[in-house]
Amino acid sequence: MKVGDRAPEILGHDENGREIKLSDFAGKKLVLYFYPKDMTAGCTAEACSLRDNYAELRKQGYEVLGVSVDDAQKHQKFIEKHELPFSLIADTDKTLVQQMGVWAEKSMYGRKYMGTLRTTFIINEEGIIERIMQPKEIKTKNHAGQILSL
Repeated sequence: MKVGDRAPEILGHDENGREIKLSDFAGKKLVLYFYPKDMTAGCTAEACSLRDNYAELRKQGYEVLGVSVDDAQKHQKFIEKHELPFSLIADTDKTLVQQMGVWAEKSMYGRKYMGTLRTTFIINEEGIIERIMQPKEIKTKNHAGQILSL
């Protein structure tokens, strides 16, 4: 996916098993953020930044939706532990991460593996991708601030 593309209509299922569609957010800007794993330091910092600034994001017309390949049960625990006010898509079959181009080979300590690249898509009111924030530019502790300053 690239800037100017229409985001997929079917986004997946949230932590409660409810199907989430792009059209659910019609008329609103959507922060669709992909992160590697629930309960890890960077992913928790990013989620908490979005949580702490959620009211301001909504005031500026944004809705927030997180995505990882963790299952719904793990998402529920993550949401409860950190009091997240937004839903998380459980992309266990990796459909959305592959559609969006964020499932890729990664490397840690010389070991190569497949994983989710931390990426945020800003999608406009008509469902078109306006901005893509790449892994190297995302500051997990101030991610909401980065979005609010766009």
